[in-house]
Amino acid sequence: MPIRVLLADDQQLVRAGFRSLLEMDPDITVVAEAEDGVEAVALTRRERPDILLIDIRMPRLDGLAATRQIIADPDLEAVKVIVLTTFEVNEYIFDALKAGASGFLTKTVDSEELRRAVRVVADGEALLTPSVTRRVISEFSQRPVNDLLNKSAQRLGVLTDREREVMAMVAAGMNNTEVGAALHMSPLTAKTHISRIIAKLGIRDRTQLVVLAYESGLVSPSRS
Repeated sequence: MPIRVLLADDQQLVRAGFRSLLEMDPDITVVAEAEDGVEAVALTRRERPDILLIDIRMPRLDGLAATRQIIADPDLEAVKVIVLTTFEVNEYIFDALKAGASGFLTKTVDSEELRRAVRVVADGEALLTPSVTRRVISEFSQRPVNDLLNKSAQRLGVLTDREREVMAMVAAGMNNTEVGAALHMSPLTAKTHISRIIAKLGIRDRTQLVVLAYESGLVSPSRS
């Protein structure tokens, strides 16, 4: 089955361009287009796409607010959101991640990277480009130890030592194959560990796992 994508952007030419790029490969299909956040939420509920590609700046309801509504809807748990914007701005990155987005891309992304990003997120992987990851690391390196860090660290108490080790590797940017090789296990076993960690922590996906790893102090910028 092809990966089903919903496009949300207030510019028709942008939507047409992304549709053309995405549908160059037969394993990706665009099921609908939305021109604002309100329509994006409605179409997501109707179409149940695998991936929602949504712009941040849109009329009536912006992309971040729309993402929050979608993430909060238990019936849309399977929908993964990739946020699009023109510029990599720190406040957008952290607002998008806090809203529950699984990935973040700029509109300057090339066609191959765009399709790869859709496949990565559809497969349950985190989508943090190197430039975005550097910004995440930089942000947490400037934060003092506080109650949020302590509370986040306490959440990791449900994890075993091996699960903490796996979580740290994922936060460092390693995929299933790399984690498996480092710990002498199969990629499938590594994926099972990661799925169990996500379930134990009550988070949505790997992107949230990465943020929590830094937020809790499990991974620090000096170790990344």
